Amino acid sequence: MTQVKDIRNQYFEEGRNISEIARATECDRKTVRKYVEQDDWNEKIPSATPPHQFPKLEPFKQDIDQWLLEDRKARRKQRHTAQRVYDRLVEMYGQAFTSSYRSVAHYVSVRKKEIYGKGKSAHLPLVHSPGEAQVDFGEADFYLDGELCTGHHLNVSFPHSNQGYTQLFCGENQQCLFEGLIAVFCHIGGVPTRLWFDNPSTIVSKVLRGGGRELTDSMIRFMEHYGFTAAFCNASAGHEKGSVETKVGYHRRNLLVPVPRISDLTAFNKSLLEQCTEDGHREHYRKNGTISKLHEEDLKALLPLPVVALDVANYSTVSTNGYGRFYLNSNLHEYSVSPKYASSRVLVRITAHEVIPLDDSHREIVRHKRLYGDTKQSSMLWEPYLDLLARNPGVMKYTGIYEILPPSLKDFLERCNKHERGKVLRAIASLTKTSGLEGAIKTVDVALGYDAFDPDSLVNLHRRVHSPQLELPPLSLGAHHYSHLTQGVGQCKIGSCKYMVSILLVSS
Repeated sequence: MTQVKDIRNQYFEEGRNISEIARATECDRKTVRKYVEQDDWNEKIPSATPPHQFPKLEPFKQDIDQWLLEDRKARRKQRHTAQRVYDRLVEMYGQAFTSSYRSVAHYVSVRKKEIYGKGKSAHLPLVHSPGEAQVDFGEADFYLDGELCTGHHLNVSFPHSNQGYTQLFCGENQQCLFEGLIAVFCHIGGVPTRLWFDNPSTIVSKVLRGGGRELTDSMIRFMEHYGFTAAFCNASAGHEKGSVETKVGYHRRNLLVPVPRISDLTAFNKSLLEQCTEDGHREHYRKNGTISKLHEEDLKALLPLPVVALDVANYSTVSTNGYGRFYLNSNLHEYSVSPKYASSRVLVRITAHEVIPLDDSHREIVRHKRLYGDTKQSSMLWEPYLDLLARNPGVMKYTGIYEILPPSLKDFLERCNKHERGKVLRAIASLTKTSGLEGAIKTVDVALGYDAFDPDSLVNLHRRVHSPQLELPPLSLGAHHYSHLTQGVGQCKIGSCKYMVSILLVSS
């Protein structure tokens, strides 16, 4: 505009003609005349920049798109480069292919950004490609072995088809996330191409300025092993993945009501996946067809499962105290190992459901159910301690283990024959493996009432206390009529030994 103003000043103010101005400004005479005669100075309204059409590539775009889409199932280092696409087109079409490498490279760059979501747009796409999924946790109560737990259910939703899957856990930690995702991957037979997350601290160590993320080493390893791309919502913007946000409530209302009563959480989670598959047979809320039919497009786009399974457990080295016990979760949760490992360092394998101390050869010592919650809790497995006492019954009272035994068990051992104390301890250890220490103590309490202190009586009483009572069919008594049948228990003394016996009392 400065140059245009100078041209007009020379013509209107200084009186120069067009030829003089053209020589002075080194502009074409037509250009000078245009600005001299111009009387409309409205700025032209710009139009949107048209997308790159690449007309010469039009006959070959279908091949290029197919190759790039198939690359989503390949390793990143084995995907098509622009040079490889160009070379393949030349090999396939020869002289019929007249487009330049520059056009191919430009088109491949544009399409890769659309396919892999690498564009500069800061907005989430409204239309999700098949094979993409969103991930989120929700809270849900359930009873596990009769105890009420405030747990969490992992939800995976495929926005393209609206198919969802869920898994139930006692917590919301990294092991729960990874184990739940692996269970879903195995159930559907593949891995989603891209997974959308919030910004949980279990996988995101830092949200960077400009939208970047610093991921935990475990998350990076998980992504590389399964080959998917991770995408993250803006901070405090969970609504950006509305599909899974809706699924959290839907799964809780339809699959977790009434409050589930669970004895085997692993089996229950398998049944949840089957129920989710069945749920997909309903009609899609907006698109034509059923959810399961639309989900077939998701399944076709999945990445293949890796050949080698990934161990997502956490390994931690802990120090045990003088009783062979250690603490996790800020010293709130106490676990036992074995007296053999008292005052030592032990490697512990931690999964979503279990805490497993390992010996020097990485073999399992004991297996605990993982404790959850912010209260002090203890998981004590008595078998190793009772086995040790059984091997050394003579020094029992002089060990720290004896002091932590339940009072009724100490009373029972006090009244046992010293020569049979080792056998009794082995019997109690066996009963503990069968029904836990509480079940064994219940048997001991009954034995104290009968003054039965031998191992055989303990085993028989345990069967009576913990086995279901048999319902016998009616007996045909012939011509004799008996008014009452009573089953009881008593003692039989043979020599110097007492035995517990079952007695059937018949009265007429």
